[in-house]
This record gives sequence, C-alpha cells and structure tokens, in this order.
Amino acid sequence: MNKQQIKKPINQKDKEEKISALDQDNKKLKSGKKIMTEIEIILPVNANQMITKNFLNSLELSIYLKKINKLSFNINTYSNEIDLQEIISKKVQPGKIFIGPLTSLDTKKIKNWCSSDVIFFSFASDRKLAADCLFLINFFPEDELQTLFNYFDSNSRIALLFPENQYGYYISEIIDEIAATSNSILINKASYKEDLSNARDAIKELSKYELRKHELERQKKLLQNKNDEVSIKALKKIEKFETIGELDFTHVIIPDYNIRLLQIAPLLPFYDIDPNKIQFVGTGVWDEEVFFTEPSLQNAIFPGIKKEKRKDYIEEYINNYNEEPIRTITIIHDLVGLLSFIIDNQLTISSLFDLLNDPQVSFEGIDGKFSFKNNLITRKLEILQIVDGSANSIE
Repeated sequence: MNKQQIKKPINQKDKEEKISALDQDNKKLKSGKKIMTEIEIILPVNANQMITKNFLNSLELSIYLKKINKLSFNINTYSNEIDLQEIISKKVQPGKIFIGPLTSLDTKKIKNWCSSDVIFFSFASDRKLAADCLFLINFFPEDELQTLFNYFDSNSRIALLFPENQYGYYISEIIDEIAATSNSILINKASYKEDLSNARDAIKELSKYELRKHELERQKKLLQNKNDEVSIKALKKIEKFETIGELDFTHVIIPDYNIRLLQIAPLLPFYDIDPNKIQFVGTGVWDEEVFFTEPSLQNAIFPGIKKEKRKDYIEEYINNYNEEPIRTITIIHDLVGLLSFIIDNQLTISSLFDLLNDPQVSFEGIDGKFSFKNNLITRKLEILQIVDGSANSIE
C-alpha cells in the first residue's frame, strides 16, 4: 500500500526560506550569462599617473605578445568618484568584466555594483575588500611571509627590524599570526624612524647590545680579581670583545627598501648582528638589483621569483617604451593570460566564480603559479638568495 504524503502548512519561516531559495535560483539563472569579450579598463587619470601609464603600456604589450584577438579592451580614466561611478553605470552589463580600480579607496566605492552580475579585478591592497564580485590582484606580503616561515626550520628564531611607516607597521601586524602557525618562533621586534635618526638605538634594542655589554664588563671585573692562569687567559680573550653572549635569534627580517635598506643593513654588524652568523632576510621589496651588490646583504634571502622568468618581458617593454617599468607591471601580463583563458573556455559568470574559488586550480604566470582563495590572488613563491650581484633560487 502506498503511503500518502501529507503536506504541512507553510509557516512564516518556511515561507522565508522558500523565497530565499527562489532568490538564489534566480541569481544562479542570471549568473549563467556568458562573460563578455569586451573588457573595461578603469584607471585614475590624475593620481598615480606613473602606475596608470605603465599598466596601460603593459596591457598593450601583453595583448601583442600573447596574440590576443578574441578580446577587446576599452580604456576608461577617471579623476574622481563621480567619474568612476558614471563610467561603471554606462558600461555595466551582466557578464561584463572590469579591470580596476587601482586603489583601495576607489574599490570601496564600487561594491554595490556586484548585484549587476559583473566582476571586478581590482588592484586594491586592502585584503578585506575581497568579496562578492571583487577579486584582488596585487602583490601581497602575506604570501611572502608565509613562504619564509614555511622555509624556516624548527630551530629558527626570528627577529623583526622594521621601519615606522605604513608598510613596516603592516608587516609587524600580520607576522604574528603567520609565525604562530609555523615551526619557528618570533623572538623579538624593533622599529626605527624613516629618517633613521634612531636606527642605532633600534638595532641595539634588538640585539640586547647594552645588556650584553654590561655582562661583559661584569665578567671582566670577576676575572680581574683572580690570579690563576685560567682566569688570566680568559680575561685576555674577552678583552677583545665589546659584548658577550650569543644573540637569541638566528634570522632577522628587514622589510625595507630604497636607500634606507642600503643604510640600515651595514649598521647591523657594528652591533654584533653579523650576517656571517645571523641570516639576513627580506621581503618582496628586495627584488631590485641595486641591493644585490651590497656587501652586508650577500647570502641574504628573500621570497620571490627569479628575474629570468620575467627578463624577456621586461626587455620587450624597455625596447618598446624606452623606459624602465615599475616592478608590478607583470600583474597585467598574468591577468591578460587569465582573461584569454576565460574567453577561450566560454565561461559564464557562475562558472568563473566556481573556477576562481576552486583551490585545485592554478594558473602559470610570469611571477609564478597563482590561484585565488577567498577572492584574493595568492602566489607560489621561491626562496631567493643574494650572491655576487644576483638572486637565485635555493634548490
């Protein structure tokens, strides 16, 4: 005998859940819109002019080198929020991809457009903005620190010496959580002003220089009061030193760049932080050849990708535009490759979201393999070591 199904009366909660499910179904149907081949570029025209210029040059060069013919790009520039909103309102269509905006401030102002079934690949640095239709493509120091702490072994004890600026404070903020989940230990932190006026004091604090100097003087006095042969020999030996005792860290991370790095690194040996005993460590901002000949940075390490992987592209850029590009232009090259893949595979908005949020999917780029996690680009980096004017990966 067949059992008859009895329908339960729909209460308000069930009704709300059904409406919610229906909304989700409608959203899925709407998200089935195929990605459009016409891409909108939105970049500032007044602020960050150098970056905008370099990015547009890189876009042109990447399209040429990759022989892209299935995509078209519209260049839109804005000078204020009103311009930005007007551009999006005119161009927005289901299935449309926008490249930009450039900054976190501008990216905060476009989130409401996600309901229009579009996708933004933004260059914002504020990782909290990555959500809904906003995918962030940038170089994030989280990837760099994670690569370093994956490399450090269980005997590694890490110190951080950072500049008192936005970048330095950010590294100091995020390093604790990354270190806490690693095999190594974060021992100490010290900071210095951007003008380096207190750099020596910061280094002394990090190395406990005054404490170790005081301990040396204490031991000298003890030995001076003894006349036995062993004490006399020991006294002669330690009189050559300025401090005594080993440092309590094996590695020092210095997340700084430009002329400051070339000034701060040579100071460390004067206060017993000897690069022959302590491993000097950088972040991705060290990826500049000017640092590779500095004596105090020889054998130092930092996370990145070997220059050879982007050498041809950079040379092509210089040959075509007669100028040295900013380091971040390779973002555009990798993004153009991703867009080409999307169009070649005729993806929809829905299938693109699935693709980018699949942890098993990665893409090959100039700056290494990259994938997306929670709408954030993440890169697989190498450990590079500075030796005699170049930086090569540690096998």
